[in-house]
Amino acid sequence: MQTTQILYTQALMLLGGAVVAAPLFKRLGLGTILGYLAAGIVIGPVAQSITEGEEILHVSELGVVFLLFIIGLELKPSRLWQMRRDIFGLGTAQVAVTGLVLSFLIAFFDLLPPGGSVIAGFGLALSSTAFAMQILDESNDTNTRYGQRAFSILLLQDLAIVPLLALIPLMAARAPEATTTPLEAFAIAIAAIAALFAAGRYLLNPLFQVIARTGARDVMIAAALLVVIGAATMMQLAGLSMAMGAFLAGVLLAESSYRHELEADIEPFRGILQALFFMAVGLSLQLGVIAENYLLIVVAVPLLMAVKSLVLYGLCRATGSHHNDAVRISLLLPQGGEFGFVLFTAAAVAGVFSQGVASLLVAIVTLSMALTPVAALLSKRLLRKQDDLEDEIEEDFEGAGADVLMIGFSRFGQIAAQILLAGGRDVTIIDHSAARVRQAATFGFRIYFGDGTRLDVLRAAGIEKAKIVAVCTQKKEITDRIISLVQAEYPNARIFARSYDRLHTLELRTMGVEYELRETFESGLLFGRKTIEALGVGGEEAIAIMDDIRRRDEARLVLQEAEGITAGRHMLHSQPVRPEPLVKPKRDVNHTAETEGRILPQLPAGDNRRAGETLASAD
Repeated sequence: MQTTQILYTQALMLLGGAVVAAPLFKRLGLGTILGYLAAGIVIGPVAQSITEGEEILHVSELGVVFLLFIIGLELKPSRLWQMRRDIFGLGTAQVAVTGLVLSFLIAFFDLLPPGGSVIAGFGLALSSTAFAMQILDESNDTNTRYGQRAFSILLLQDLAIVPLLALIPLMAARAPEATTTPLEAFAIAIAAIAALFAAGRYLLNPLFQVIARTGARDVMIAAALLVVIGAATMMQLAGLSMAMGAFLAGVLLAESSYRHELEADIEPFRGILQALFFMAVGLSLQLGVIAENYLLIVVAVPLLMAVKSLVLYGLCRATGSHHNDAVRISLLLPQGGEFGFVLFTAAAVAGVFSQGVASLLVAIVTLSMALTPVAALLSKRLLRKQDDLEDEIEEDFEGAGADVLMIGFSRFGQIAAQILLAGGRDVTIIDHSAARVRQAATFGFRIYFGDGTRLDVLRAAGIEKAKIVAVCTQKKEITDRIISLVQAEYPNARIFARSYDRLHTLELRTMGVEYELRETFESGLLFGRKTIEALGVGGEEAIAIMDDIRRRDEARLVLQEAEGITAGRHMLHSQPVRPEPLVKPKRDVNHTAETEGRILPQLPAGDNRRAGETLASAD
């Protein structure tokens, strides 16, 4: 009973610490991870309220396992294959080069023996997946080119924890006696991975289908936990890491129709256990050792961040990133990572180095995390001005294809899209501005990044399915290029275009577009109508004047198509017109969307239809 009471008290302190510290550190811009670490330090080493930090750490490592499962769920095998160069090329190079450089520096200054130098160097080479992904999510940069490359590096680092943990027994003072030969161990690992793949392909989906039919929500949650922990345990028994098993299980279920439900079921457990993991790291710190070696920490933290940033920048530039992306990546990932905590703790338990050294390394990683927001601010000062096309987002047209393909999402396109969406029509929107795509995402729009002047982009965006191609780009020359490309490749396509000015309208009519509209014409008409109403003209008279101007403009365009831009000047009003009174046209006229409902209901049904057709063909 007393033991149970102690457990309740400790749980209460940990939950209270998390609830207080995480929001506070989040508000300060330092992230929730550092808040959990701080809470653990206060509860453990400072207040001495909980002294079993190592025991809690072993349980809370499941939070890292669940994190990798969710990362795997977000990675479809096809997407993983597309990213293979960045994952296994850039990611591997980063871990190898950074790990070797840091290991050399630690050994050169005689801080640790060779075995400990390797583990510490490669552990510090890992960056924080949770911390970096949080920064990318908050800035809506996850799908940018640099965000995708940064994620590839982080993913390889997460996978690298498997061989690094396997190195620890070899570096230990007393390596355990091997119960199997290397060949047997390799065969067991391959068999376990094959069994996991077979289970994921043939057992998991049928299992979830059966459970889903029962409608038992609690059983579905239990099944999700069973899959994660079962896969992790299978890999651990095979001599691999639990994190690797959870990640593979997530990848196998990435194509499943139950992916989103699984993620929703696992997320609360992942969040709680991950928070507990970071708090347990704080509980196990030895503050006395840190205080005795504070000068070493003060020097090591900026040195670590500088080395990682320089290596990352050089590797990114060498593999094709331009300056801005290389700067963003190098100053996004200079910190140590949560897997470093796992590696240092395991190394201390195995006797590679002491618990005091592990505390020093954890302190260095923690301070580097705390300085990451400062590094992110520094990156903005090092960026060069570049065209929007250079700041590209990874082109991903999954789910594209609708009745309307809209090219361009500036002010004009945004208003037009509202009409389509309000009418219940699906619309595929592409834009070449990465900044505009990211901004639109903050308002809930799904905008595909792509250059509308490229045929492969138009095909990927579903132009063959589109009933109407709406060209809403801002620049006249880009609009003309897109229209020429569409007409050459898809001569039967219906093209609606945004016109830049009157001359551009005449050019578009010559090109044979089905409908064009000058971007300021209708808004100018409405503005003029509201102004004249404010001067005392009646509403119906103002509407009649506006419709007369619209008809005159259309008539001028017809003349200008035949005779040139100077034709029809006599139809322009250059002096005040004072009709006595203004005669209402004998035939029915169309009106803007705002006034159509006020006028058209008074007309016979046939006239309503003809007026609507006139509206559709008006400028």
